[in-house]
Amino acid sequence: DLLERLTEVETFERYLHTTFRGAKRFSIEGTDMLVPMMDEIIHNAALTGTREVVMGMAHRGRLNVLAHVLGKSYAAILSEFEDSAHEESASVSGKSSRGWTGDVKYHLGARRSYKEMGVEEMPLTLVPNPSHLEYVNPVVEGHARAAQERRTIRGEPVQDDEASLAVLIHGDAAFPGQGIVAETLNLSRLPGYRTGGTIHIIVNNQIGFTTLPGDARSTLYAGDLAKGFEIPIVHVNADDPVACIAVARMAHAYRERFRKDFLIDLVGYRRYGHNEGDEPAFTQPRMYEIISKHPTVRELWARALEQEGITTPEEAEAMVKTVRERLQQARGAQKPSSEPEGDAVSRAARERSIETGVPVERLIAYNEALLERPAGFTPIARLERQFQRRRAALQEDGKIDWGHAESLAFASILADAVPIRLTGQDTERGTFSHRHLVLHDAQTGARYVPLQALKAARAAFAVYNSPLSESAALGFEYGYSMHAPGVLVLWEAQFGDFANSAQVIIDQFLVSGNAKWRQTPSLVLLLPHGYEGQGPEHSSARVERFLQLAANDNIRIVNCTTAAQYFHLLRRQAALLKTDPRPLVVFTPKSLLRHPRAASSLAELAHGAFHPVIADAEADQRAEQVTRLILCTGKVYVELMESKAYAQAEGKERLAVVRIEELYPFPEEEVRAVLAGYPNLQDVVWMQEEPCNMGAWTYIAPRLRDLADWKGPLLYAGRPEAASPAEGSHRLHDIEQEFIIAAALRAIPSLSLQRTGVSYAR
Repeated sequence: DLLERLTEVETFERYLHTTFRGAKRFSIEGTDMLVPMMDEIIHNAALTGTREVVMGMAHRGRLNVLAHVLGKSYAAILSEFEDSAHEESASVSGKSSRGWTGDVKYHLGARRSYKEMGVEEMPLTLVPNPSHLEYVNPVVEGHARAAQERRTIRGEPVQDDEASLAVLIHGDAAFPGQGIVAETLNLSRLPGYRTGGTIHIIVNNQIGFTTLPGDARSTLYAGDLAKGFEIPIVHVNADDPVACIAVARMAHAYRERFRKDFLIDLVGYRRYGHNEGDEPAFTQPRMYEIISKHPTVRELWARALEQEGITTPEEAEAMVKTVRERLQQARGAQKPSSEPEGDAVSRAARERSIETGVPVERLIAYNEALLERPAGFTPIARLERQFQRRRAALQEDGKIDWGHAESLAFASILADAVPIRLTGQDTERGTFSHRHLVLHDAQTGARYVPLQALKAARAAFAVYNSPLSESAALGFEYGYSMHAPGVLVLWEAQFGDFANSAQVIIDQFLVSGNAKWRQTPSLVLLLPHGYEGQGPEHSSARVERFLQLAANDNIRIVNCTTAAQYFHLLRRQAALLKTDPRPLVVFTPKSLLRHPRAASSLAELAHGAFHPVIADAEADQRAEQVTRLILCTGKVYVELMESKAYAQAEGKERLAVVRIEELYPFPEEEVRAVLAGYPNLQDVVWMQEEPCNMGAWTYIAPRLRDLADWKGPLLYAGRPEAASPAEGSHRLHDIEQEFIIAAALRAIPSLSLQRTGVSYAR
């Protein structure tokens, strides 16, 4: 009953407070009713046929929710306070190829199966969350959406709102203070993101660390932001159990009836400081004088029951004693192992075994199917002419461009029964008008998606334009990919630079989720990258940041230069979803989307494979003559090969130009083989478009030096150090690009670094 539940909540916190003095736990005390309210919401969800509940919350009260809502054992939680789990993880971290590090106890998630009389088993999931409090919001929504969709048949996924319920628990300072909240609320009714209504609870202790509401928000109430999204808001006193249970029931009933969000503002207090080592009276002395004398909600409810003759003081105290004894017994119980699973098979061996070629006849069939139009559909003539040229492109050598290869890759993946979800800013058309996965009737505007009509498909295909958001949009896709590990989930930025706005999701979830929480993300990021004179915010996807975050085989980072490479890369990623999931970051092109040198042949799609390194086949024929090797990645290779400087260069027979297409994991074996293939090599030049403090240079240089086969000069050709990634002037851009190419060809270390970007790096 409710008194027993409140007794568990309060006694658990008091036991931790007295047993582990000063230890951080971010106590729930003052808003204890959160747990019974969650009980009520989950109970009602189960009774109405919901098949899964996905929750997100920050630190405040998390341990209590883990214990009493998620069923995490007292023994497991207490062992974390004893630091035993951290000691174990530290002792084994060196054994794990995946770099297991773990996380603090109040960041962890959990999962349990909820069972109730007459109700089918229902999973409850609390999603792990770092100290970036509200950033879990879109991740939870992505989990919930993935749980609602059926993706096993061709066409658009079939959504069932009843399949899952999202519950988000917020802090009163964070809800109005963090922009990710508004971004996530904006997703609530969008076709590609809606989840049929989320129940929000603000755990309102009327203070954020030491900051009072008047200094933290410009509205009267913490939840006023939700008014702009037409979300009902109910303020309830956390000391009034009857009202709290009533509003929890109301929230669920509203969601069931209207399929819209509902917000509960649970107004209480915080009994101790922000963490239990703080002294709150330093900054709020009057507030904490009142709190120190204020009875707990358990005490208030026990008195109310005593007055009605329902219970006695002795019975209430006996409940406390029982819970305390359970906690005492749990302390020192068997502690769970923190050792991660080993990784028996090397990455290179796994990926070399993947077959990504597709027979010619299948590719031709997919291509023909994608060019079909339904009866009565009036294509836009200009666009249709472009599409119909794809029929001839399959018959001509080197005419399959980037968007064409992508469509064929998607078709083949769907035929292999792997669902696909692609979202991003203007992604249906493609920022650079290269994709056009969604066609519009010229007369009616009606939509038609050829990949959803593909008869060979054995799985669903979804494509959506996202709102102009990076953090919430990317967080949503991360959550979706985590809940649906067999789905190829891709998110595309309008320009790669825009991923800056989602850096928290990238840093705290995407690249470190495996190390901290043993999650296995597999999300694909498509980030348009390349210097074309469009300025600092439309050039660089910040290659260097992703390479900084790469460690322990946690991610794949690729900079493709051909349509065939992209085709095989997508197919490889789809094939590895269940056996070796990793996030994939692809620096996609802009000017190369239709460039002849980036186009591929049908044979390359049918019989090729993804190559981490693309050798210089022509130079290999004269390997004895080669004395200078130019290594590079991405578009700058094409600019070099197309340049007048290269065409007119003297002694070209002494040059070899090799592309490193997969930057991480670093293809050491392939690069070593390239170096060994030129016995008279005198120097190696790394060429890049980015400034030398950006791009791949600082990542590549030490790896090249470490190769035992190469001890000669290592030179750099690229822009000099800069605070901004690119010039704002197209004229200056052209000048810099010419200098870079000239520097790579000449590789003269005495030239001015400020003008040429060339220097000895040793």
